[in-house]
Amino acid sequence: MSIDLERLGRRVGEALRSRGAVLATVESCTGGWVAEVVTAVPGSSAWFDRGYVTYSNQAKIDLVGVSALTLERHGAVSEPVVREMACGALARSPATVAVAISGVAGPGGGTPEKPVGMVCLAWAREVRDCTAERSALRVDSLTVHLPGDRAAVRQAAVIIVLEGVCERLVAGAP
Repeated sequence: MSIDLERLGRRVGEALRSRGAVLATVESCTGGWVAEVVTAVPGSSAWFDRGYVTYSNQAKIDLVGVSALTLERHGAVSEPVVREMACGALARSPATVAVAISGVAGPGGGTPEKPVGMVCLAWAREVRDCTAERSALRVDSLTVHLPGDRAAVRQAAVIIVLEGVCERLVAGAP
Protein backbone atom coordinates (compact mmCIF):
# COMPACT_ATOMS: atom_id res chain seq x y z
CA MET A 1 0.00 0.00 0.00
CA SER A 2 1.29 3.45 -0.84
CA ILE A 3 2.29 5.88 1.87
CA ASP A 4 -0.50 8.25 0.75
CA LEU A 5 -3.14 5.56 1.27
CA GLU A 6 -1.67 4.67 4.66
CA ARG A 7 -1.78 8.32 5.67
CA LEU A 8 -5.35 8.64 4.43
CA GLY A 9 -6.40 5.53 6.36
CA ARG A 10 -4.96 7.00 9.56
CA ARG A 11 -6.70 10.33 8.91
CA VAL A 12 -10.05 8.58 8.41
CA GLY A 13 -9.53 6.64 11.61
CA GLU A 14 -8.75 9.78 13.57
CA ALA A 15 -11.84 11.54 12.20
CA LEU A 16 -14.09 8.60 13.06
CA ARG A 17 -12.56 7.95 16.48
CA SER A 18 -12.73 11.61 17.52
CA ARG A 19 -16.46 11.65 16.80
CA GLY A 20 -17.26 8.22 18.23
CA ALA A 21 -18.29 7.06 14.76
CA VAL A 22 -17.99 3.55 13.30
CA LEU A 23 -17.54 2.82 9.58
CA ALA A 24 -18.93 0.14 7.28
CA THR A 25 -18.04 -0.16 3.59
CA VAL A 26 -19.94 -1.54 0.60
CA GLU A 27 -17.77 -1.98 -2.46
CA SER A 28 -18.26 -3.23 -5.95
CA CYS A 29 -15.57 -2.12 -8.43
CA THR A 30 -12.97 -1.59 -5.68
CA GLY A 31 -13.41 -5.16 -4.42
CA GLY A 32 -12.65 -4.45 -0.76
CA TRP A 33 -9.80 -1.98 -1.28
CA VAL A 34 -11.44 0.65 0.97
CA ALA A 35 -11.71 -1.91 3.77
CA GLU A 36 -8.07 -2.89 3.16
CA VAL A 37 -6.91 0.71 3.56
CA VAL A 38 -8.76 1.28 6.82
CA THR A 39 -7.96 -2.09 8.38
CA ALA A 40 -4.25 -1.58 7.68
CA VAL A 41 -4.37 1.04 10.47
CA PRO A 42 -3.50 -0.43 13.88
CA GLY A 43 -6.48 -0.12 16.22
CA SER A 44 -9.00 0.16 13.39
CA SER A 45 -11.30 -2.31 15.16
CA ALA A 46 -12.31 0.61 17.40
CA TRP A 47 -13.86 2.48 14.45
CA PHE A 48 -14.35 -0.02 11.60
CA ASP A 49 -17.11 -2.62 11.83
CA ARG A 50 -17.38 -4.45 8.51
CA GLY A 51 -16.98 -4.39 4.77
CA TYR A 52 -19.25 -5.87 2.14
CA VAL A 53 -17.97 -6.74 -1.32
CA THR A 54 -21.09 -6.74 -3.48
CA TYR A 55 -19.66 -7.28 -6.93
CA SER A 56 -22.77 -8.85 -8.46
CA ASN A 57 -26.26 -7.40 -8.54
CA GLN A 58 -27.50 -10.38 -6.54
CA ALA A 59 -24.92 -9.68 -3.82
CA LYS A 60 -26.16 -6.08 -3.65
CA ILE A 61 -29.69 -7.40 -3.14
CA ASP A 62 -28.82 -10.20 -0.71
CA LEU A 63 -26.20 -8.52 1.46
CA VAL A 64 -27.31 -4.89 1.73
CA GLY A 65 -30.91 -4.89 0.52
CA VAL A 66 -30.62 -2.97 -2.73
CA SER A 67 -33.98 -3.11 -4.48
CA ALA A 68 -34.11 -5.24 -7.64
CA LEU A 69 -36.33 -2.54 -9.09
CA THR A 70 -33.70 0.14 -8.45
CA LEU A 71 -31.09 -2.03 -10.15
CA GLU A 72 -33.41 -2.63 -13.11
CA ARG A 73 -34.32 1.04 -13.50
CA HIS A 74 -30.89 2.60 -12.96
CA GLY A 75 -28.27 -0.12 -13.31
CA ALA A 76 -25.61 -1.08 -10.78
CA VAL A 77 -23.47 1.94 -11.61
CA SER A 78 -25.83 4.68 -10.49
CA GLU A 79 -26.34 7.06 -7.60
CA PRO A 80 -29.67 5.50 -6.56
CA VAL A 81 -27.95 2.11 -6.20
CA VAL A 82 -24.95 3.35 -4.22
CA ARG A 83 -27.27 5.33 -1.96
CA GLU A 84 -29.21 2.13 -1.24
CA MET A 85 -25.96 0.24 -0.73
CA ALA A 86 -24.76 2.72 1.90
CA CYS A 87 -28.12 2.83 3.68
CA GLY A 88 -28.29 -0.97 3.63
CA ALA A 89 -24.92 -1.19 5.36
CA LEU A 90 -26.15 1.07 8.16
CA ALA A 91 -29.37 -0.93 8.51
CA ARG A 92 -27.47 -4.22 8.76
CA SER A 93 -24.67 -3.21 11.10
CA PRO A 94 -23.90 -1.16 14.20
CA ALA A 95 -21.96 1.31 12.02
CA THR A 96 -22.91 4.98 12.11
CA VAL A 97 -21.16 5.92 8.86
CA ALA A 98 -21.19 3.93 5.62
CA VAL A 99 -19.64 4.39 2.21
CA ALA A 100 -20.52 2.69 -1.06
CA ILE A 101 -18.81 2.48 -4.46
CA SER A 102 -19.92 1.05 -7.80
CA GLY A 103 -18.30 1.76 -11.12
CA VAL A 104 -16.90 0.71 -14.46
CA ALA A 105 -13.18 0.24 -13.84
CA GLY A 106 -12.43 -1.23 -17.26
CA PRO A 107 -10.79 -2.01 -19.48
CA GLY A 108 -14.09 -3.36 -20.85
CA GLY A 109 -17.68 -3.08 -19.74
CA GLY A 110 -18.24 0.55 -20.61
CA THR A 111 -21.13 1.89 -22.66
CA PRO A 112 -21.77 5.35 -24.14
CA GLU A 113 -24.06 6.09 -21.16
CA LYS A 114 -21.71 4.56 -18.59
CA PRO A 115 -18.16 4.71 -19.92
CA VAL A 116 -15.06 3.16 -18.42
CA GLY A 117 -13.99 5.38 -15.55
CA MET A 118 -17.52 6.25 -14.40
CA VAL A 119 -17.80 5.66 -10.66
CA CYS A 120 -20.70 6.38 -8.31
CA LEU A 121 -20.01 6.92 -4.62
CA ALA A 122 -22.24 7.43 -1.59
CA TRP A 123 -21.80 8.40 2.03
CA ALA A 124 -24.52 7.71 4.62
CA ARG A 125 -24.48 8.79 8.22
CA GLU A 126 -26.74 8.58 11.21
CA VAL A 127 -27.38 12.06 12.56
CA ARG A 128 -28.85 12.55 16.01
CA ASP A 129 -31.39 15.30 16.29
CA CYS A 130 -31.65 16.53 19.87
CA THR A 131 -35.35 17.32 19.29
CA ALA A 132 -36.14 13.84 17.94
CA GLU A 133 -36.16 10.55 19.78
CA ARG A 134 -34.05 8.76 17.19
CA SER A 135 -31.46 9.52 14.60
CA ALA A 136 -32.07 10.41 10.99
CA LEU A 137 -30.09 9.36 7.95
CA ARG A 138 -28.19 11.77 5.77
CA VAL A 139 -27.06 10.44 2.43
CA ASP A 140 -24.86 12.13 -0.13
CA SER A 141 -23.82 10.75 -3.50
CA LEU A 142 -21.57 11.71 -6.36
CA THR A 143 -20.73 10.47 -9.85
CA VAL A 144 -17.21 10.99 -11.16
CA HIS A 145 -15.43 10.15 -14.40
CA LEU A 146 -11.91 9.01 -13.60
CA PRO A 147 -9.05 8.74 -16.09
CA GLY A 148 -6.55 5.94 -16.39
CA ASP A 149 -6.41 2.18 -16.43
CA ARG A 150 -8.31 -0.19 -14.14
CA ALA A 151 -5.87 0.20 -11.25
CA ALA A 152 -5.88 3.99 -11.51
CA VAL A 153 -9.70 4.19 -11.57
CA ARG A 154 -10.03 1.89 -8.58
CA GLN A 155 -7.37 3.68 -6.53
CA ALA A 156 -8.82 7.11 -7.29
CA ALA A 157 -12.27 5.88 -6.19
CA VAL A 158 -10.82 4.64 -2.89
CA ILE A 159 -9.18 8.00 -2.28
CA ILE A 160 -12.29 10.00 -3.15
CA VAL A 161 -14.59 7.98 -0.91
CA LEU A 162 -12.21 8.10 2.07
CA GLU A 163 -11.47 11.81 1.67
CA GLY A 164 -15.24 12.26 1.55
CA VAL A 165 -15.60 10.56 4.94
CA CYS A 166 -13.18 13.06 6.48
CA GLU A 167 -14.77 16.06 4.79
CA ARG A 168 -18.28 15.09 5.81
CA LEU A 169 -17.37 14.29 9.41
CA VAL A 170 -15.45 17.53 9.84
CA ALA A 171 -18.20 19.59 8.20
CA GLY A 172 -20.91 17.80 10.13
CA ALA A 173 -22.61 16.81 6.87
CA PRO A 174 -23.48 13.25 5.86
